[in-house]
Amino acid sequence: MEKSRNLRHAVDIALKDTPVVLLHGARQTGKTTLVKAIAKERGAQYVTLDDHPTLEAALADPPAFIQGLGKLAVIDEVQNAPNIFRAIKASVDRERKPGRFLLTGSANVLVLPRLGDSLAGRMEILPLFPFAQDELQGRKSGFIDQVFAARPKMSDPQALERKQIATRVIAGGYPEVMTRKDPTRRDAWYSAYITSILQRDVRDISNITGLTDLPRLLQALAVRSSGLLNLADLSRTLDIPHSTMRRYMALLEATFLSTPLEAWHAHRGKRLVKAPKLHLTDSGFAAHLAGIDTAADILNSPAFGPLLETFVLNELRKLAGWSKLRVKSYHFRTEAGREVDIVLEDNKGRIVGIEVKAAMAVGSNDVAGLKHLREVAGDKWLRGLLLHPGLGITPFDKDIHAVPLSALWEW
Repeated sequence: MEKSRNLRHAVDIALKDTPVVLLHGARQTGKTTLVKAIAKERGAQYVTLDDHPTLEAALADPPAFIQGLGKLAVIDEVQNAPNIFRAIKASVDRERKPGRFLLTGSANVLVLPRLGDSLAGRMEILPLFPFAQDELQGRKSGFIDQVFAARPKMSDPQALERKQIATRVIAGGYPEVMTRKDPTRRDAWYSAYITSILQRDVRDISNITGLTDLPRLLQALAVRSSGLLNLADLSRTLDIPHSTMRRYMALLEATFLSTPLEAWHAHRGKRLVKAPKLHLTDSGFAAHLAGIDTAADILNSPAFGPLLETFVLNELRKLAGWSKLRVKSYHFRTEAGREVDIVLEDNKGRIVGIEVKAAMAVGSNDVAGLKHLREVAGDKWLRGLLLHPGLGITPFDKDIHAVPLSALWEW
């Protein structure tokens, strides 16, 4: 699927002042396509460690392998040879120039136990997710910058029917899946995708046995999408020892299949729930695992709300890659059950709360969590938004508005 990637500008900027740039994310998100295009434009040497002879050379003598590459080397799937980072570090320390290495990884190399020396101060890490909605429409959204602006330009975005939203949730953003309209063919791709990751990445970066449990775990996570992570409950339900469950969850995070959402804390002595929320890296992937294949299926399912929340969170994480502001995502929940689905916090500590609803009509009860978050956040609070498939922008308070969900890619 030939679509421009909005993260490309961030990669180009990083290469201008940083010796090593790592583009990482789940397999099949388009990393190889992007770095090949950069290599071609810059006349750089491209190698992939998915190629067995190339991998053997990198493993046999990392310093010699690195020395044989050009001024800008593009190394794909670098997690296959973790020891190569030591050779990259030595090369960069000998010749400290920006744009020396552009790397990709389908496993989080920073959490792999075999990774030796750190490239801290020498490497910038950029995440590449599946396609964002604005990329699919050939534009770049400024949603995050808008919601943190002192006076945001909240123009009415296009209102979409629930079925149109459901279609986007089911489709997700994996490039290959986007080309397949037949649900059966999408299911076939997802099944092969899971098998490939278990056989290639998970088995390569772990010494554990019983990988047949991981597909069951992924399915369990999908049906618990947007819920709080409860390892004890998962262990009991799947009959997997708690210690093994923790290792499995670490593996799913290391391969970017599961992307938990940590809890936000105000540090004011409030009794807040600290457990992360469960989210898979793509709503279409989660829907497949939950056995939901079409928009009609999800519209009649209680899973619509949770999967829509996963969809919105993933969109925000993608948009954060090309927004001017640096923001982090959290969730908010008190022990009394008051919650906000997503909390965005910038580097100044300012807070924007985002609630997600699958209903067309919303009322004052739907913003109760946002109002409570406003109280807890105090002077760090900026505004709250209720995203839903509704019509027009509806004010519930001077700093809390209901907004059509399409604002994510139209603002």
